[in-house]
Formats: sequence, C-alpha cells, structure tokens
Amino acid sequence: MAKESFTQKFMRATGKLRIIFGPAHSSSIDHEMTEANRRLLAQREAETQQWETLRRPDGSTYVVPRNPDDKSLR
Repeated sequence: MAKESFTQKFMRATGKLRIIFGPAHSSSIDHEMTEANRRLLAQREAETQQWETLRRPDGSTYVVPRNPDDKSLR
C-alpha cells in the first residue's frame, strides 16, 4: 500500500465531523485525469498565455492582454 498523504490522513481523521459540518462525499485525490479534464486544462493554459502580468513601482500587479488585437479566446 502506498504511503498516505497528509490530505488523505486529514480527511480520514475528520470524517465524522465532515458528515455533520461539511461535505460527506470524499473522492480519490490520486486518480488519472480524464480526456475531458486534459482538454479543459489545455484550454485554460492557452487562455493564460494571452495575458501578461505587470508590476507597478509600489509592488502591486495587474493583468493586461499581451496582444490587444487578439480576440480569439475572449
């Protein structure tokens, strides 16, 4: 048996509390990605490529389009 992760130990230890206070459903966290999830991940990664994060002198950041004329994913 593989070593249990902290998350799995926590979920097992708090199982009865989650029945009362939170989501009682638990699913496997170490499952294979489905083809639909792979496609969705690829789409989300492509969407993030169209943005650029800029930093102001005061340290705050904001997001702007890399190419303002590209409307393909917006």
